[in-house]
Amino acid sequence: MEVLRPKEIETHPGDSLVRWARGQLEIARQILDNPGGGLLFATQTIGQVKAALSERDAERWGDVVALLERAEDAAVRREFDSAQQLLGEASAKLSEIPTNSEAAP
Repeated sequence: MEVLRPKEIETHPGDSLVRWARGQLEIARQILDNPGGGLLFATQTIGQVKAALSERDAERWGDVVALLERAEDAAVRREFDSAQQLLGEASAKLSEIPTNSEAAP
């Protein structure tokens, strides 16, 4: 086997990050309290969104990341209603912050 270079990381360019993040958070909300691994996959999804937003622009997405941290903590404590509410708030906040294409004149 010949290895030429590491596989490129799939990122979400530009404004597609917001669409991707909202979709992932909706999935997490739907599976959060499902028996058989819903909690595990939901918290993993929350963590992935948190990491992606922080890596892209920690200052811009700081409020959303803070909500996701609280949601993740609530989910682990099995406070599902609170976690789902926080995920909804984070998703709504993603929509409130202007995207690069909206901020451009």
